Amino acid sequence: MFREMRRKKQLLSEAESIAILKKLTSGVLAVTGDDDYPYAVPLSYVYHDHKLYFHSAVNGHKIDALKRNPKASFCVIDKDQIMPDEFTTYFRSVIVFGKARMLTDEREMREALEWLSDKYSPHALGRQEEIDKNIRHVCLIELDIEHISGKEAIELVKIRQQK
Repeated sequence: MFREMRRKKQLLSEAESIAILKKLTSGVLAVTGDDDYPYAVPLSYVYHDHKLYFHSAVNGHKIDALKRNPKASFCVIDKDQIMPDEFTTYFRSVIVFGKARMLTDEREMREALEWLSDKYSPHALGRQEEIDKNIRHVCLIELDIEHISGKEAIELVKIRQQK
């Protein structure tokens, strides 16, 4: 169903890809937008148990697109180092494909908000009050990962092999 990477030497393991997803704080969600145009939007997210979670306004382009077609991809860039003298970029990135669903069960919504809070506001006071205040005014989206693929520049592969 999903394409194999052509440059297999550059493929990151699933564990390495997940570690990158856990570490980073933002990425780009791509969905099928209006009139079948791709719609890509930067988002904060949290990875938990082979799923990504996002929060959103309850209405808008992204929500409408996901209601029409729950298939989506999400991409993060871990490294983007331009090497002008080598005419290349040392990059590392991860892309996931999956199906999204809007959470409607309050327990699931609270869990997702807790995971997001743990990642972005781990020591903030008043987290529970903030969740209680906003839970009815936010949409929480779960992206169930069906395929994950990480890739890095061949130069980074060679550096790792030398170590």
